[in-house]
Amino acid sequence: MRFQHFSFHAMGGPCSLQLFAPDDAQLRRAAAAAQAEVLRIEAKYSRYREDSVVSRINASAGNAQGTEVDPETAALLDYAAAAHEQSDGLFDATSGVLRRAWDFKARRLPQQSQLDALLPLVGWDKLRWERPRLVLPLPGMELDFGGFGKEYAADRAAAALAASGVHHALVELGGDIRVLGPQPDGAPWRVGIRHPRAPDLPVAGVELRGGAIASSGDYERYFELAGRRYSHILDPRSGWPIQGLASVSVLAEQCLVAGTATTIAMLKGEQGRAWLEELGLPWMTVDAGGMVEGSIAIAAADPA
Repeated sequence: MRFQHFSFHAMGGPCSLQLFAPDDAQLRRAAAAAQAEVLRIEAKYSRYREDSVVSRINASAGNAQGTEVDPETAALLDYAAAAHEQSDGLFDATSGVLRRAWDFKARRLPQQSQLDALLPLVGWDKLRWERPRLVLPLPGMELDFGGFGKEYAADRAAAALAASGVHHALVELGGDIRVLGPQPDGAPWRVGIRHPRAPDLPVAGVELRGGAIASSGDYERYFELAGRRYSHILDPRSGWPIQGLASVSVLAEQCLVAGTATTIAMLKGEQGRAWLEELGLPWMTVDAGGMVEGSIAIAAADPA
């Protein structure tokens, strides 16, 4: 059994594939198929590309006829709708418009008037979604799949590897991980969870023989001003960054589910732990003071 580690850049960050296969030719074919799937999803749903599905949807905002979408996009819209409902409106794929007011590179706070002008454009309940047609009724409304696109791509990359005959692999896209079976000798894949205040140090480790782990935190994109940290995770109700938890990690069968759960828990702040406990998936949180809680470090780590 041959092993190889492939690295590439996609979804705004470093990505890697670790896989085993009987020979080098199959390793290369499988890795190429998985990478192509990640790049396909990035191109299809990137808000930065004028020819993407998301850009086409956003260009239709204010048009009462809306736009028709393909089955894959429809499935993702259904998922976004379910996540919005199950999070009591906190997970909202229309909240990307708030980034117009935030400049994390400039380390500058927006004026409240800027947020007040954008908040009327936020709200999943404002759009009309009836397969296969989606209507964004207000000019300026946007959809943004950034809240789950990377995790979806990780699952799709793992599916591409499986279709190529690979049974032992680890996919990592910007820190979110999907595992395809254990290593050939049955050993688990060992994954470290980064500390939100010391990125080079793991705060915990977990062993995976299948499934996925995703993390979200206030360390991904942020600035500090007057002793307060302002992260890119914005509350769709106020337009301001969340406060409370520094990071959340969740284990699930699919990376898409794990990633959505981490984001919702971050948005729920101090109520995030109780929500995760009710959800029933292994989890771990780190608060702003460094306190670690949860079951993830001692979980069975075989959710698949």
